[in-house]
Amino acid sequence: MKSEAPAAPHAASADRTLGKDTALLLTPPVPRAGWRLLPARVLAMCTVELQKLRHDRTELYTRAVQPALWLLIFGQTFTRIRAIPTGGIPYIDYMAPGIIAQSAMFIAIFYGIQIIWERDAGILNKLLVTPTPRSALITGKAFAAGVKSLVQAIVVIVIAALLGVALTWNPLKLLGVALAVILASVFFSCLSMTIAGVVLSRDRLMGFGQAITMPLFFGSNALYPVSVMPGWLQAVSKVNPLSYQVDALRGLLLGTPSHLGADFGVLAIAAALGITAASSLLGRLAR
Repeated sequence: MKSEAPAAPHAASADRTLGKDTALLLTPPVPRAGWRLLPARVLAMCTVELQKLRHDRTELYTRAVQPALWLLIFGQTFTRIRAIPTGGIPYIDYMAPGIIAQSAMFIAIFYGIQIIWERDAGILNKLLVTPTPRSALITGKAFAAGVKSLVQAIVVIVIAALLGVALTWNPLKLLGVALAVILASVFFSCLSMTIAGVVLSRDRLMGFGQAITMPLFFGSNALYPVSVMPGWLQAVSKVNPLSYQVDALRGLLLGTPSHLGADFGVLAIAAALGITAASSLLGRLAR
């Protein structure tokens, strides 16, 4: 009795499997549409920007030197002098939220230099021909600046804690601090990118950035209360987003009287206006 050879597997099953695999290879994935499109593109752009930080952390280390010097020298010196009314708290404690806001602003305010470099390298033109909305490009870059500023703020908070500044460690309040830092950084980075869309040159942008950073900083409540300012400077402080950021940080970190609702409202509106202005001028950079 002869044994029969095992039957070969049916060819149709292999063809069916191959057909499914081929269909997966040949059929493109369904693109996101509607409300999911903009957040997905913003997240993608933000991730791309943060990859640069992953490969080069030197900027964070070098930028931590200046706020450390402000706290070590200026803060401790004026704490001894007691020349500035701070509501009964040590001056270095009063100043720490202002230095957190300052260090975050200094990172964001020169963000337009990067977009001009991308224009010169031909990267910006390639991004603009993709289906990504211009607002998503700007928003992604702005929130990446916010994350970088948040990392810088964490460094300053650690330095302040080591110097004995009495900061809160309440998780909810720290989340509020993170939100205030990110919203303000979104505005200042968009301000920088808006100026970049006007001046179209890195050298000119550097000049404008240096010209507005000190007035923004000293025209806020970062170093002294608004009540001790001359009248015209008080008016400047009221329209300065940095003042609202510092007020929110001071209220959250130190528990001083603040207006958190108004502070976050102004920061959110400023961030939205900044994104709108920078998006409208992005095409001018690519000409």
